[in-house]
Amino acid sequence: MTETHELKMPAPQPPLQIGMVLYPGLTTLDLIGPQNVLAVHAETHLLWKTRALVTSDTGVSIQPTATFSDCPDDLDILFVPGGIGTTEAMADREILQFLRDRGPRSRYVTSVCTGSLILAAAGLMQGYKATTHWAMRHILEAFGVECVHARVVVDRNRISGGGVTAGIDFGLTLLALLRGEDVAKLTQLMLEYDPAPPFRAGTPEAAGPELTQRLVSFLEPHEQAMRKVAAEMSSSASGLPS
Repeated sequence: MTETHELKMPAPQPPLQIGMVLYPGLTTLDLIGPQNVLAVHAETHLLWKTRALVTSDTGVSIQPTATFSDCPDDLDILFVPGGIGTTEAMADREILQFLRDRGPRSRYVTSVCTGSLILAAAGLMQGYKATTHWAMRHILEAFGVECVHARVVVDRNRISGGGVTAGIDFGLTLLALLRGEDVAKLTQLMLEYDPAPPFRAGTPEAAGPELTQRLVSFLEPHEQAMRKVAAEMSSSASGLPS
């Protein structure tokens, strides 16, 4: 008698509802890395004030699929990317109000790179551990957030990724929480995500002081602008813009 093995497929689940906030000057890879990881399992809402194209910090334009006003009320994942436009987004009343409205109702509140600074400006990261791009960690700390030097930080329902390429690691970490480790592993295999960079220069420790200082100098105008906004917000009684 021949033994047969039945292939048991997982029961279908409703798609995750993901709201990904857009703003001028965002970093495309901050957004696309996580979205690519999660896309098969989710309905993605690319959110902005209007349906007009939003231009990233590299000049690539992104088409919003929904506005802040017609975004679903309850999201499984609320996500904010980072980018050169972070400073303006940190002080944008409409962005902050949207985040304050949807954040408490979202299953997970998340970010990659300096997106965590925007969440902090909205008052959604205080009392949680988080991370951001290595060059801006001190600004996150200025908001009263415990900044952890890690690729991905999970603290209850707050999940944050480090700079830019950490978005893929972030996405896989989140996918494992929501759909299980096997699904995350299969997705990693599908993406052939097996990093083998040509240089060891992806962190200040690996790059060394000379290269690090050159990049710090390049980023200094953006760092100063973000620090100013953070200081203004932190000096108010509530820690939020008036």
